[in-house]
Amino acid sequence: MYEDKTLVCKECGQEFTFTAGEQEFYAEKGFTNEPQRCKACRDARKNARNSSAPRQMYDAVCAECGKECQVPFEPHTDRPVYCSDCFKK
Repeated sequence: MYEDKTLVCKECGQEFTFTAGEQEFYAEKGFTNEPQRCKACRDARKNARNSSAPRQMYDAVCAECGKECQVPFEPHTDRPVYCSDCFKK
């Protein structure tokens, strides 16, 4: 049903393949637009977006072990907060 398509990245101008499998995935998710950037440019853009604004961290005390820790959300007294070690358990 789908066939590989060759597209041109609007970021770097290089050709990339929009595979039949990717097209099927896009269709299943209801995406109507084809990708505009190659994988390398999408990844670079994502990394730049993620690293440009450091997350605000909040001090907390682990409800399990009592160790002080930092979490990426503002803790509230009505819900327990766990350090990364206890959270993994």
